Amino acid sequence: MTDFVPRYYTIEQSLRARIAQLEPDAPLPSDSQLCEEFGVSRMTARGAVQRLVQEGLVYRVPGRGTFVAPARASRTASHILSFSDEMRRRGKVPSSQVVEQARRAANEDETRRLHTDEVFVLRRVREADGEPVAFETAVFPAVRVAELLDRELGTESVFALLAGAGVVPTAGRADIAAEAATLEDARWLGVKRGEPLLVERRLIHDQDGAPLELTESRYVGSRYGLGVDFDVELPR
Repeated sequence: MTDFVPRYYTIEQSLRARIAQLEPDAPLPSDSQLCEEFGVSRMTARGAVQRLVQEGLVYRVPGRGTFVAPARASRTASHILSFSDEMRRRGKVPSSQVVEQARRAANEDETRRLHTDEVFVLRRVREADGEPVAFETAVFPAVRVAELLDRELGTESVFALLAGAGVVPTAGRADIAAEAATLEDARWLGVKRGEPLLVERRLIHDQDGAPLELTESRYVGSRYGLGVDFDVELPR
């Protein structure tokens, strides 16, 4: 028996493959062209394209058509997604440069938030197609992750390694702010000191609700975007 694949999904995946091969601002097929190519209704074609608009992969210009969006990584603030998965969804190749990988005694804040006296620290420059996007410091309870992460990580996703060992990053809270790049940021990200960065600090819990990862990610604003899903509350 063949699994049913929705037509909008077929269109969406086809467009993702094309977008990965095109330059920013390149035109994409119109709704009517997609209808003819895939044999679907205009509503189905428009729905597939709208999903890509919401992800920031394409943009529409009324009266002109649909175009490839500038290649800036993007995700929604309400959804935990590993950096590696974010980049792959953008058609980019994720990689990391490890700056520090070590065990040490937890400081007061780490002890309070991670419920541990010893932590494992992983500091990395996160890259997309070889371009630095973020400088990330992740801190974990050492007893839970040291054997998993004290190795050459290469292009492996830490989320995937943890989940594969039964420690699943599940939920968390993040605080986001704009901050000026420090000298260390400038060194690793290839930006000027003082350049604005998007800084996200988050605490992630595992499937049992136990604190698992305390992370600070310092993103180059011109290379990374953060979308927000929201509901509109009407006045009463």
